[in-house]
Amino acid sequence: MGTAIAVRTDYSSKELRRLARWVKNAGQARRLLAIAAVLEGSLREEAAKIGGMDRQTLRDWVIRFNQQGADGLINKCSPGAPGKLSKKHKAFLARLVEEGPIPAIHGVVRWRACDLIMRLHDAANARAPAFAPKAPPRARTRGIGASEVNGARRRAQFDPGIIDVKIDCPLGQTELARNFSGNLAACH
Repeated sequence: MGTAIAVRTDYSSKELRRLARWVKNAGQARRLLAIAAVLEGSLREEAAKIGGMDRQTLRDWVIRFNQQGADGLINKCSPGAPGKLSKKHKAFLARLVEEGPIPAIHGVVRWRACDLIMRLHDAANARAPAFAPKAPPRARTRGIGASEVNGARRRAQFDPGIIDVKIDCPLGQTELARNFSGNLAACH
C-alpha cells in the first residue's frame, strides 16, 4: 500500500471548517470538510465518507488543494466542443444577417438557419455544419452576434403533388421536383 499524499499545512482544520461555512459552492464545502478531517488526523477513508466520496477521489482533490488552494476545490466547467466555423465563415454569416435577405432574389423575408447554411455552402464551397434541430435558439446564432426570431406562423396546407417546379441543374439538365416544402430534389 502506498503512502498518503501530504496536505499543505498553511491552513489549519479550524480555518478550513470556517471557510466551508462561508463558501457558496456545496461541493467545495464538502471537500473542505473532508480535508479538514484529514488535517485533524482522521483516516482517509473516514474523511472521504465525510466528503461523500471515495478515497481515490479524496486523493485527487487533495492534489488540487495542494496546487491551487481552496479555490481549486470548485468544479470547473468543461470548455465544450470547439466551434465548427472559422472566423472567415462567421464574418460571412454576420454580413449576411446584417444585410438581410432580399425577398425577390433570395426567396425569403427572414433568414432561417438552413438558408444561412446553404448560402455558406454555396459561397465557401465548404461543408457547413448541420445545426442540431433541438439546439436552443441562442446556440445557433451565438457565434455571429445575431438573435433568433421565433414567429408563431402557420403554413398554408397544400398538396405537394400539385406544385411542379423546374430546377436548372449545373450540368444543364432540367429536372422536375414534386415536393416544394423547402427541400428541392437533387440535380444528380
